[in-house]
Amino acid sequence: MKNTRHNLILQIISEQNIETQAQLIEALAAHGVASTQATLSRDIKELHLVKELGADGKHHYAVSGKKKDNDHEQRLRKIFRESVTSYTVAQNIIVIKTLPGLANAACATLDSMHIQTLAGTLAGDDTAFLAMLSNKAAEDFCHEIDEMI
Repeated sequence: MKNTRHNLILQIISEQNIETQAQLIEALAAHGVASTQATLSRDIKELHLVKELGADGKHHYAVSGKKKDNDHEQRLRKIFRESVTSYTVAQNIIVIKTLPGLANAACATLDSMHIQTLAGTLAGDDTAFLAMLSNKAAEDFCHEIDEMI
């Protein structure tokens, strides 16, 4: 859901001059995606959106140069989404199954995210083990994996 919303936001701001969060919420709603102002604020921060001065003399949302620098991270996240076939939690360990040969890519993605509750990763060919700092951290991170894939 989050990735779908992010992609839609990027599409909307590339096609329309969106000046306010309220306009962006309306544009999302027109595409059938409901969002709150708080969620939209987080999305704007995560997507590194900025307001730029347009040719019409008004400021509108655009992707910042910092977002462009995150291309490598975005590619890794895409590989993660496309390679993970299943995952399960066993106390503070998360076991991730991937397509053959892609467990290392999944771990590289997670390692690049600098997750504070992640103690470490270990990858085989099609299986990755994530050692989390606590059982709760493992359960919470499984919810984040849901959003990533």
